Amino acid sequence: MKLGLTGMALAALLGFNLNLSPAALAQQTPVPDAPAPQATKPLSDINGPITPGLGAGKETSAAASSSADSPSQPTPPASEAPTTEPKDNFQTTAPENKSAEDIGTIIHLDATYVEVPVTVKDSKGKMVAGLDWRDFKVYENDTRENIRFFTADAYPLSVAFVIDQSVTSDVMAKVNESLGAIQGALTPYDEVAVFTYGNGTQERSPFSGAQSDHVPFVLSMVKTTGAEIETPVNEGPLAGCPIRSNGGCVDPNIQPGFSAGASGSGAVMTIPKEVHTLNDAIFAAAKELSSRPKGRRRVIYVVSDGKEYGSKATVKEVIHYLQANEVAVYATMVGTSAGWGEGWVSRVHLPFTMYDNVLYKYIAATGGQADSERGVNGIEKSYAEIAKEARNQYTIVYRSRESVLDSKFRKIDVRVDRPGLEVTAKFGYYPSALMSR
Repeated sequence: MKLGLTGMALAALLGFNLNLSPAALAQQTPVPDAPAPQATKPLSDINGPITPGLGAGKETSAAASSSADSPSQPTPPASEAPTTEPKDNFQTTAPENKSAEDIGTIIHLDATYVEVPVTVKDSKGKMVAGLDWRDFKVYENDTRENIRFFTADAYPLSVAFVIDQSVTSDVMAKVNESLGAIQGALTPYDEVAVFTYGNGTQERSPFSGAQSDHVPFVLSMVKTTGAEIETPVNEGPLAGCPIRSNGGCVDPNIQPGFSAGASGSGAVMTIPKEVHTLNDAIFAAAKELSSRPKGRRRVIYVVSDGKEYGSKATVKEVIHYLQANEVAVYATMVGTSAGWGEGWVSRVHLPFTMYDNVLYKYIAATGGQADSERGVNGIEKSYAEIAKEARNQYTIVYRSRESVLDSKFRKIDVRVDRPGLEVTAKFGYYPSALMSR
C-alpha cells in the first residue's frame, strides 16, 4: 500500500503501523462503530412537580436535557405549590421598643398613629413597674387595636406651671413657701414655663431649662399675698360703714354706693363676685405647650383650689384643645379643695353659682393625676411625686382605623390583664392637623 505524504502523516497521527505485514494488519483489533442514537424517554413517567432549574425526581438532568433537545414534545405546565391558610396576625409579634425621640418621629410622619401615656398603680397607690405589651389591651371606639410600639422609658417633660393667686392669704403663704421645691422635682432634660392667674392670666416666663438660674428667679417674683379671708357683709348692723376716714369708708369691701369693688345705691351695696379665671389660664398654658416638639411629655401642672368664675373660655372648649394637642393636666389641690371628700362634693353644681372645683374634669379627661395637700411639706412632696408619675408612664402607640379626615372624638379604653390594678389614661382624643406636623 502506497500512501502520499499527507496520508502517511494522517496514518501516523491515528497510530497505524505502516511497517506491519498484511497478516498482522488482519489480526489488528478493528475500530468499533459509533453508538446508535437512543430514543428519548417520554415525560409521562415523571411524578411530582417540575421546578425550573431543578427538574423532578431522579430523572432531573435527563428529563431537562431531553426536553430541551426535542422541541417536538410539549412541556407540561408546572403544578402550583400548595398554599397555606392566612393566619390571624393580631398581637402575634411583639411591638417595637422605641425611645421617646423615635416615637415622636413616627407620629410626625403619620397622623393615624396615636400615642397613649398610661399610669398603672396598685391598691396602695404605688406605681407598678415591669409590665410589658402583652399585659395591655387598647380599644378605640370599643374596637381592639394592635399595639404597634411600646416603651417604658422615661420621657423628658415640658411643664407649664399654673399658680392660682386668688386663693386666700393663708393658703397663698403655704404655696409661696413651697415654690422653691419645684426645681428640685425636675431634671436637666426638662423645661418649664410659669403662668399665674387671679382676675386674668399672666405668662410670667416662657419655656426655659428646668435647672437654669432663670427658674428660681421667676418663682420668687410670682409670690403674692393672696385674697383676704374676710367676707363682705351686705346686711345687718355691720352693713354700713362704722369707721370713716376723709369722708370715705376705711374698708372698701363694705363701702356703700359706687366704689372700687362694690356697686349699688347709697343704702344697698352689691358685693362683687370672686373672679377665678382658671379656664383661661389652662387654655393659655396649653397653647404654649402645643408648640413644643414631639418626643416630650406635655404637662400642665396647676396649684389651685380649682374654683372657676369669669373665664372667657369654657371647660368644654379647653378640654377639646387639650385632647387635640396631647396635653395632660396634673394638679396639687390646696385650700378648700384639699379636704377629704371635697372632690366628690364639687361634682354637684348649683345653678348660677361659682364652680367650686373644675380641676377634676381636666384631670380625668386628659389622664392626669392630682394630690390634695394642706401643709407646706405635703405640697413640696406632691411636686416630686407628680413629676415622677408624669415622666415614668408606659407609652403605647397604635394605629387608628378611623380616617384621618374624620375630626370626631375618638374614645380610648386601656386595660391591663392583671387583677387589683388601677389604670389611668386619657378618655380619648380629637384628631388634629397638629398631630401630623
